[in-house]
Amino acid sequence: MSTIDSIRTHTPTVAPRAGRREWLGLLLLMLPVLLISVDNTVLSFALPAISLDLRPSSTTLLWIVDIYPLVLAGLLVAMGALGDRVGRRRLLLLGATGFVVVSVAAAFAPTAELLIAARAVMGFFGAMIMPSTLSLLRSMFRDARQRTLAIAIWAGAFAAGSSLGPIVGGVVLQHFAWGAVFLIAVPFLLPLVALAGVLIPESKDPAPLGIDLVSVALSLLTLAPLVFAIKTLAHDGVGAPGLGALGLSLVAGALFLRRQRRIDNPLLDLGLFRHAPFAGSVLANFLSVFSLVGFLFFVSQHLQLVLGLDPLAAGLLLLPGALLSVAAGLASAYVVRRVPPRVVIVAGILLSAGGFGLIVLLRDNLSAGVVMLAFGILSVGVGSAETISNDTIISSVPPEKAGAAAGVSETAYELGAVLGTAVLGAILAASYRAGVVLPDGLGRGQAAQAGETLGGALGVAGELPAAQAAALTQSARAAFDSGVGVTSIIAVVLMLIAAAAVQLSMRPRG
Repeated sequence: MSTIDSIRTHTPTVAPRAGRREWLGLLLLMLPVLLISVDNTVLSFALPAISLDLRPSSTTLLWIVDIYPLVLAGLLVAMGALGDRVGRRRLLLLGATGFVVVSVAAAFAPTAELLIAARAVMGFFGAMIMPSTLSLLRSMFRDARQRTLAIAIWAGAFAAGSSLGPIVGGVVLQHFAWGAVFLIAVPFLLPLVALAGVLIPESKDPAPLGIDLVSVALSLLTLAPLVFAIKTLAHDGVGAPGLGALGLSLVAGALFLRRQRRIDNPLLDLGLFRHAPFAGSVLANFLSVFSLVGFLFFVSQHLQLVLGLDPLAAGLLLLPGALLSVAAGLASAYVVRRVPPRVVIVAGILLSAGGFGLIVLLRDNLSAGVVMLAFGILSVGVGSAETISNDTIISSVPPEKAGAAAGVSETAYELGAVLGTAVLGAILAASYRAGVVLPDGLGRGQAAQAGETLGGALGVAGELPAAQAAALTQSARAAFDSGVGVTSIIAVVLMLIAAAAVQLSMRPRG
């Protein structure tokens, strides 16, 4: 039977309904989901403090953010397939334990380079956690309506965590140093380790195949050089390092796809993508997170470094958006019973475009109220699109392949997080460097720091006489907000193209 035939015929006519144990297990599975999604965005609000303390370059600052989701994205499909083989609950507990230990190490990293290394190892263990949570839902909730609601709650936790990250970060940073944002892993994951054996049943593929390590290596060689190329080309212009990395990524990607078609145990079953709802949902997953993480990257800095809000006030400003995201995800689980999933997903992407569009229209007056409204609009879009796209992805495959499908879903999410920061962050950094005007008399090191990032410029301004400091601060903030406008225009265009692509890929055939 072909992959497409198995997709169309695997769902049984009558499925058992979940009971209290399964719903309590869902609550437990929400803890790592909240943690991973909080961790994706909590760092955004720690960036100003990290920038002032460790004084990284703009490229290093982006790597601090990107290395974690990059490693995550490179390993999620492999870890999803591994969970299918060795047990999804077992892999979840291993990942949770390792994540806690390395998070403590990251909290006390003395240099930017060591922080990047710790974040990379966190990504390795995080890759064990995320596909396991989603694939366990597939085995715990067999009834289609219950599963849609469970995934809506799961996606709501994901969206809420992404939105609440800045608030959690604000509360923590209000009272502690930036390293404390990593210590929140401990209270999130200890209950999971203690109770998973009681509330979460083990599940795995009854007839597993081996993991192809060559495919794992090729997936990493595709993603890591791609992000490096984007950063390098945006920072240094067209040159040998950036073009070489891009070439390596393309070659490795082509070899990866070729190998998946030829081996008996592919890491990524390409046949799934011939199923239009699956492919369209993966695209929606990717672009929803691309917009959310890219938005938070520059808004967190604007609120703190341009408007002068403290981390807690800046985080609380985004609280309404977090609540709207959860509400939109839950509401979409009911709306989709009467409206085709395609319509809900496309509407969500268009709302995301609307959030960026508001920033574009009012870019010369980006008050706290404008930011809050724009984030609320974007959050409704992300919450609805993420819920339905994840439900479509996980319900489109046979139960024994749930881990692999969850890995694809989470890879789309994390790749969106990587490229959302890498693409929009690199464009913002390039625009800032082109627009900032440095005062005369700066030392070489001061000029390099002030010309790289807004945080660096404000740090240098603190070392200058009042007149020079005021001139540098005004120029740096203006250059940053000009870059925000450019970045938002590009994001609107990308979201509109994405909405059209999802509409075309998921429309009924025949």
